[in-house]
Amino acid sequence: FFFFFLVTEKFQFKSWMVQHQKEYSVKEYHHRQQIFAQNWKKINAHNKGNHTFKMALNQFSDMSFAEIKRKYLWSEPQPGLRNCRGPGGTRSSTPHGGQGLSSSLFGALESAVAIASGKMLSLAEQQLVDCAQGFNNHGCEGGLPSQAFEYILYNKGIMGEDTYPYKGKDGRCRFQPQKAIAFVKDVVNITLNDEEAMVEAVALYNPVSFAFEVTEDFMSYKSGIYSSASCHKTPDKVNHAVLAVGYGVNNGVPYWIVKNSWGTKWGNDGYFLIERGKNMCGLAACASYPIPQV
Repeated sequence: FFFFFLVTEKFQFKSWMVQHQKEYSVKEYHHRQQIFAQNWKKINAHNKGNHTFKMALNQFSDMSFAEIKRKYLWSEPQPGLRNCRGPGGTRSSTPHGGQGLSSSLFGALESAVAIASGKMLSLAEQQLVDCAQGFNNHGCEGGLPSQAFEYILYNKGIMGEDTYPYKGKDGRCRFQPQKAIAFVKDVVNITLNDEEAMVEAVALYNPVSFAFEVTEDFMSYKSGIYSSASCHKTPDKVNHAVLAVGYGVNNGVPYWIVKNSWGTKWGNDGYFLIERGKNMCGLAACASYPIPQV
C-alpha cells in the first residue's frame, strides 16, 4: 500500500505540475514534491472527515502556509492595534499583499457605480498604490478598504485603468483631477461585529468589502460552507480582504457568497462560501462599502 501511495503521489505531483505549468530545478523539485505530498495528505484526510466544506489541490499546493502568508497575506499588525479602522492599518510584508485589498476595494466601488449608474468602469489600482499613503495605505504592501474609500472621497475621485495603467510596483503619484471617472460621496463603516448590517447593505445597497483571518485550511478550499475552529474573531488578526456579494442558507446553515482575489482556479471559480452569523474568522470586524457620487 505504501509503495502504491508513493507512486500515486509522484503521478499526482507531475500531473499537477503540468496543469499549473510549473517547472523546478532538480534540487527544488524534491523540496516542492515533499510539501505537495504533505498538503495532499491533509486534503485527503480533511475530505474523509465530517466537515461543511471540501478541499482540493490548487495553485498553492506546492507551498507551505508560511510561504503563502509571506507572499499573499497581510502580516500581523503592530502590537497594540486593536481597531482595524484605526491609524496604522494592517500591512503585508510583500508586494502581493495589495492584491486582496485592491480586488475587494475596486469590486465594491465598481459594483456600486454600476448599480447606481448602469456603467461598468475599470478603475486605476495604480493610483491607489502611488497616491494613498496619507490614508494608511501602504502602496503595494496593502492597506484597508475603508481607508482606501476615504482616500477616494477626500481626493475627489479616481482615474480609470486606461489613463492610469497598472504597473504592479510603487511609483510617484500621477493623479490628474480632470481625468477622474469615479467619485465617493460617503463611506459606510459597518459597526464592529454587526453581520445583520452587512446583510442589509448587501441586500439593499452594494457588495461589502470585509477583512478576515485566513488560516491554513482555507488555502485548499474548493466547495461548501467554510468554517474554522482555529481562526480568531478579533480585528487585530485579520490578514486578507475580500468582497461579500450575496448570502443564503443551506441545510439550516446561513452563509455569505464571497469573491476572492486568487483567480478562477482557486475555490469555486474564484468564489467561496463562509458561515454567516458567527463573525467567522473576524469577518464582521472590518466591513465597509462606498456610496458613489453619480
